[in-house]
Amino acid sequence: MAKPSLKSLQAHLSYRFRNCQLLLEALTHSSYAREASDRVRDNERMEFLGDAVLNFLVSVRLADTFPQYSEGSLSRARARLVSAEHLAKVAGAVELGKYLRLGRGEKKTGGQTKAALLANAVEALLAALYRDGGLEAAQAFVERFILPADLGAKADELLSIDYKSALQEYLQAQHLHLATYRVANEEGPEHRKTFTVEAAAGENWRALGGGASKKVAEQEAARNLLALIRKKAELHG
Repeated sequence: MAKPSLKSLQAHLSYRFRNCQLLLEALTHSSYAREASDRVRDNERMEFLGDAVLNFLVSVRLADTFPQYSEGSLSRARARLVSAEHLAKVAGAVELGKYLRLGRGEKKTGGQTKAALLANAVEALLAALYRDGGLEAAQAFVERFILPADLGAKADELLSIDYKSALQEYLQAQHLHLATYRVANEEGPEHRKTFTVEAAAGENWRALGGGASKKVAEQEAARNLLALIRKKAELHG
C-alpha cells in the first residue's frame, strides 16, 4: 500500500514546508534508517529538539494564562500537556501514524499505532516546524493541536493534583497492590448525575469518592484512599 503524500499532511497542518527534507527526517524512525541502503537520518535528534521547544512554548503559554498559580501547579499542567499519552492523541488528530517511515519489523508489530513512538514523532514534527519556520510555525502547531482551545477554562483540570497518579506511585513505592476503580453508585437525572466511585488496593484498602463525573469521582476516591493509607502508615511507623 502506497504511503500518502506529504502534501496531504502539510495541508492537515496548514503549513507548507520550504525544506521538505526536514519533514521527512521528522517522520523517519530509527528502524527505517537502520534498514535503508543509503545513509538516512532518523528522527531522534529532532525528538530531542522538539521536546525542548514544546516545553518552552507550553511553559510560556501557561505562565501567561495563569499568572496567579504557583510554579508547582504550572509544572503539573505542563506535564499533562507534554505527556506521551496526550501527544499520542495529537498524533491521532493529524493522522501522523500513516506518514511514518518504519522498518519492516516495526511495521509488523504495529509501530504506526504505538503511543510512545507516535508521541516521539510529534516532538520531531514540532522540531521540523521550528527549523523550517521558526518559533512562529512551532507555536501555531502547539496552539492548534496541543493546547486546548479553551485553555483559560481548563484550570481545575490542568492545575489540580492528579491523585490517581500520586496514589499509584505511592503504592508502587510501598510494594502494594495497584489501585482499581469501580462505579459504586449513580444518582440523579441524566443531565445532572452524580457518581460514587470506590478505589481499592488489594483486599485491605478501600475508599469512596464522589463527583459530577466518573473522572472527578475517581480522583476524589484516589485522594481519600491515599490519605487513608498514609495515615495508617504514620500510625504504625
